[in-house]
Amino acid sequence: MDELQQAFVQESNEQLEQFEATLRQLEQTPDDPEAVNSLFRHAHTIKGGAGVVECAFIVEFTHVVENLLDLLREGRLEVTPPLVSLMFACSDQIAALIEVFAAGEASPEPAQAEHGAELVRQLREFLPGNSQAESTPGGSVPAETTSPVESLGGAKVASDCWHISIRFAEHVLKNGMDPLSFLRYLATLGEVAHIETLSDGMPPAEAMDPECCYLGFEIDLRSHADKSAIEHVFQFVLDDCTLRILPPASKLEEYIQLIQELPEDTMRLGEILVKSGALTRQELEQGLRLQSQPHATGAAEESTAPPIGEILVERKNVHKDVVEAAASKQKQVSEKKALEAKLIRVQADKLDNLIDLVGELVIAGASGALMAQKTGQAHLVEAYSVISRLVEEIRNSALQLRMVQVGETFNRFHRVVRDLSRDMGKDVELVISGGETELDKSVVEKITDPLMHLVRNSMDHGIEPAEAREAKGKPAKGQVRFNAYHDSGSIVIEVMDDGAGLNKERILAKALERGVVAPNQQLSDSEIYKLVFEAGFSTAEKVTSVSGRGVGMDVVRRNIEALRGTVEVESSEDIGSTFRIRLPLTLAIIDGFQVGVGRASYIIPLDYVVECMELDTSETHGRDYLNLRGEVLPFLRLKDLFQSEASDARRQNIVVVQYAGQKAGLVVDHLLGEFQTVIKPLGQLFRNLRGIAGSTILGTGEVALILDVQSLVKVTAQQENFSQHAGLPALNTP
Repeated sequence: MDELQQAFVQESNEQLEQFEATLRQLEQTPDDPEAVNSLFRHAHTIKGGAGVVECAFIVEFTHVVENLLDLLREGRLEVTPPLVSLMFACSDQIAALIEVFAAGEASPEPAQAEHGAELVRQLREFLPGNSQAESTPGGSVPAETTSPVESLGGAKVASDCWHISIRFAEHVLKNGMDPLSFLRYLATLGEVAHIETLSDGMPPAEAMDPECCYLGFEIDLRSHADKSAIEHVFQFVLDDCTLRILPPASKLEEYIQLIQELPEDTMRLGEILVKSGALTRQELEQGLRLQSQPHATGAAEESTAPPIGEILVERKNVHKDVVEAAASKQKQVSEKKALEAKLIRVQADKLDNLIDLVGELVIAGASGALMAQKTGQAHLVEAYSVISRLVEEIRNSALQLRMVQVGETFNRFHRVVRDLSRDMGKDVELVISGGETELDKSVVEKITDPLMHLVRNSMDHGIEPAEAREAKGKPAKGQVRFNAYHDSGSIVIEVMDDGAGLNKERILAKALERGVVAPNQQLSDSEIYKLVFEAGFSTAEKVTSVSGRGVGMDVVRRNIEALRGTVEVESSEDIGSTFRIRLPLTLAIIDGFQVGVGRASYIIPLDYVVECMELDTSETHGRDYLNLRGEVLPFLRLKDLFQSEASDARRQNIVVVQYAGQKAGLVVDHLLGEFQTVIKPLGQLFRNLRGIAGSTILGTGEVALILDVQSLVKVTAQQENFSQHAGLPALNTP
């Protein structure tokens, strides 16, 4: 795909996300006209973009969707649950067609095309007077059949002319259509009282295509023809233009809506009113002359000149509500322009390449700093310290570029929860908190599948039917919650439900049946709950399309562990369950703490380090735990764990680490200080190596292993439990 096609695919997917979000809003508030207008704008934007990239099958399908939405806007259709469900299905179809276009295919597969045809048939069933609606591609209806719409106080715009607002598509000339011929033919229906040629879509000269049309027109037509006859003038170009027709003495609401749909360009308030047809050019010029009169007499400073809107309202050239709508439009345009000026689209692979280069820079900088220290020259060491600081700032800035808000991923599940609720016959809502929490893009892309399994599991196994919930004194509507927050250098994502909770007895019975646990084995509640992550494990009584095969939770555990994360389970009977996922913030570069054990070096992620202290062997009495200010601290000797060579160190140190609220000590020989760590993945040969999360390259060129604090804390916790069960003496607390 070229750059234009890539931009279309990306923008269309963004429009679809907003389309679905607006649909969910409309489902809750069916009488919200702004939501309907927003739906139409999203569909129209996708259709227009598809026309620019000449994708006919997207244009054809979205055109039918646009017809129905246009009737919703005019008040000729009501928003009903079946209609909303059909709109969701159409959104899925448009997404599938965009994927076909992105793959470079000339047309969709036969099955997909047949599905689209079926959706079109269902759409036309909603259209009043199917034959008429199908014969008018724009989906417009004659003015005399349009149902009345409540306006702002029923006020009218004093004009005896039809107002026609038309924007031709850029490719209209390439399709053999001459815009001027339509305007000339329009003059045969009456008198063109005023015509305004719009050039706001005109690109810079160097980007202009002589075969493209960039103009739009605002026309006042004095005629006795009806709306259908005027629209018929543009019959052959309806698919290649945006056409709005306002009858004489139109209601203010119609002009306000037209103002809101004007092309977003940097315009002054008076220009907006002129282009919408609510004000003539002559009236605007008179208002501007009145506004400038105080300057001519010197009676007032420029800052005291009355706003042009107030002058026009006072002269009764235009209604106050229309001026307010134009002012709101002007503010929206300026805010959007300011926001766009701050943003720039960058391809993800370019960011990945930047991170890789920054990683190599970190390694080279560490090597240079080490050599500077060996020379003993103070000025050289100082120079490299400045370089190291700058490299660290570059690293942090580069990593920040890849950080995205996790809420963007969470919002996709509104549709999932909605569809599953209907399939299961349950009333469930999704509540999101902590969506502003940021996470590395590479991690976000890989958590969607685990979250999907957890949501489906919560809705199928956790949330009870409405009758059962009411019998327990719960609200009939169930709730699934997403929450995210930062904790000790990790991001925590919680998937919670207010359902029945996990059944410990059934889980344990199923585990005994499958031989996962021994008959006399004693397990804590948390250990029992973790059994649901075993491969093929399921407590469902029957297999459904959602769950019951024992595959989903195993996928969750494996995918989370592949990201160096963990998943925990908490549950209470009839209160609900919580699945808590802990993930590293980034998979690229971290701050580390370098330690030495024998001749080997290891890196501990700095976010997990709490403190360092000297190990006093006289206090441990041969035990693997000690008294840390009245708190039991189990510790692990890395020398024994990794079978390192004997060290000549005169003393040993303990690095206190913390993960998920649990502390542990790691006994090392040397404390070597902080170290910027570029994470290098281990090969498949070492994927099952306990206690190791990856590797990095030191300034000396040697390889150091990065410790997996999560698994090491688990090992020390098991040692502590064993000591307690073995009846070892307790610590004497002060």
